[in-house]
Amino acid sequence: MIRVGHGTGIRGAARRLLHLSRARLSGEPVTGEGDRKAALDLTLLPYLVCPLSRKQLRYDESSNQLINDELGIAYPVVDGIPNMIPQDAKLIRKSEDRPKEEELSQQ
Repeated sequence: MIRVGHGTGIRGAARRLLHLSRARLSGEPVTGEGDRKAALDLTLLPYLVCPLSRKQLRYDESSNQLINDELGIAYPVVDGIPNMIPQDAKLIRKSEDRPKEEELSQQ
């Protein structure tokens, strides 16, 4: 019998995602899952890039989203699985835009 463990790297992360999605479809309980805001497996982060710009993404734990700071968009993470469909991404306000807007409102 060959035992395939959860290794490190992209293959191990892909196996964990596949296991989570199979468990979700079969109705099995997934450990560590209390709500639909299950955290992203951080070992995936180096391999995830924005499908629009092909740039590295930043994970925001508080909002459970993958953020592309360059384009100002955020991809949701649902049940620990990143939703990288561009149509499902949210526009977010860039931090450097805020001072400009404040300056304009004061004038």
